[in-house]
Amino acid sequence: MTLLHPDPTQPARVDAALLPWDPSPAPGVERRRIERTGGEVARLTSIVRYAPGSRFPAHRHGGGEEYLVLSGTFSDEHGDHGTGSYVRNGVGSRHSPHTAEGCTILVKLWWMHPNETASAATDTTHAAGWQPTAWGARHPLHDGPHDRVRLLRLSPGATVSLDGDVGGTEVFIVDGAVNLDGEALSRWSWVRRPGDHSLRLQSGEGALLYVKSGHLAAPPALPGHQRTEL
Repeated sequence: MTLLHPDPTQPARVDAALLPWDPSPAPGVERRRIERTGGEVARLTSIVRYAPGSRFPAHRHGGGEEYLVLSGTFSDEHGDHGTGSYVRNGVGSRHSPHTAEGCTILVKLWWMHPNETASAATDTTHAAGWQPTAWGARHPLHDGPHDRVRLLRLSPGATVSLDGDVGGTEVFIVDGAVNLDGEALSRWSWVRRPGDHSLRLQSGEGALLYVKSGHLAAPPALPGHQRTEL
C-alpha cells in the first residue's frame, strides 16, 4: 500500500508544481501525486499530464472519478473536454481516455460513495455559470450529500473568507497565487484543512481556485483489489 498524506483528518500542504513527473503504465502519461492511500487502486488526488496523441487503457472507476481540465483537451468516448471543463464520472463508470493535442488534468479518485453513480460535465468557460460576488465570482460545480465543489475567481487584491465545513475543506490553486491565513500559496499548490475552521484567502494579482468541502470526515471505504487507475 502506498501512503501519501493518507489521513484526511490531518492538515496537509503540497506544492505540486515542484513535484517530479512520474511515469504511469501508459506511454506518454505522467503524474504528480498529491495524496494517495491504497495499492493497485487508491484514493488519490493527482495532476496527470497526457502528451499529444497519448491514451490510457479502458478502465472502470469503482470509486468514481472527478477531474478539472487545467489545459488542453481531454477526450474519451463520451466527448471532448477542453480547458476549464469539470467532469464527474460516477461509481462504476468506464472510459478510455485519450487526447489529440495533449492535456493536463487535476483528478480525484475514490472520493465518491457507492450511491453516487451519476455522471456530469460542466464547461466553466461559459459566463452564465459564474455568479458575481464582492470579491470576484464563484462557479458552483457540485452540491451533494457528501461534498460540495466550486471554482472561485478572486479579483486582484480581493479577500474572501470560506465558512468552515464540519467535513473539512481542500483548496487547489489553479492559477495565480493567494495568501491563506498568512501562508503564501502559488499556482498548483494544494492544502487540506480538516474540521470546521474557516479559511481566509487574500489575492495579490488575482487567482482561480478549486475548492472542495465536506468530504474529509467520512470518506468512502476502499476495496481490496481492483484494476489500476490513474
